[in-house]
Amino acid sequence: MNQVMYYLPDMLKALRETSIMLGISLLLGLIFGLVVGISLFLFRSEGRNSNKLLMFILNCYVNIIRSFPFLLLVVAIIPVTRYIFGTAFGPVAASFPLSLVAIAIFGRLVEQVLLDLPKEVEELANSLGVTNFQYVYYFLLKEARSGLVLSFTSITISLMSYSTIMGVVGGGGIGDFAIRFGYQRYEYEVMYATIVLMIIIVGSIQLLGTFISKKLDKRESVK
Repeated sequence: MNQVMYYLPDMLKALRETSIMLGISLLLGLIFGLVVGISLFLFRSEGRNSNKLLMFILNCYVNIIRSFPFLLLVVAIIPVTRYIFGTAFGPVAASFPLSLVAIAIFGRLVEQVLLDLPKEVEELANSLGVTNFQYVYYFLLKEARSGLVLSFTSITISLMSYSTIMGVVGGGGIGDFAIRFGYQRYEYEVMYATIVLMIIIVGSIQLLGTFISKKLDKRESVK
């Protein structure tokens, strides 16, 4: 415990770096992931606005990013990261590859949630003659909100795991702290304390996401 308290300022700094990485990437993942997921749903061959070209482009992006080993992706786009941010180091620069992954994974999850909606939702929207904006906002997002919250919870936990890798390429964060101050210095008490802290954070995120999802689930409210 003494060692943990000794390294506490460094741990708090690492948590702050992780928060920056996750905050930026989750925000971009939420916004653009929703756009990608909704577009994939609308542009599919049976969709409301079928478009094979855009569907192909979006599918290629999602499939390539999701299938790319994350560490190799980070290394491969270092020149792009350095061009955009002027550096490839630090939590802000590290948020770039995390954002690409967040958009791809959340986009695919959004598409799957929308595909699971009852067919009656689209049929009702078509019978009312709503616009695309009305269809997305008042029908798709409203009906799928519970599933979308769970999907966003999943991507948050996944990015938490991905962010621990960023220390390898100078991104900092809690994973980098556990390796440098715990494992490499043989301070195993510090390393295990960090692991326990991450488990608590991930568990709290999951509980919060599940709670919000149940509150938004109309089926639960009916019961």
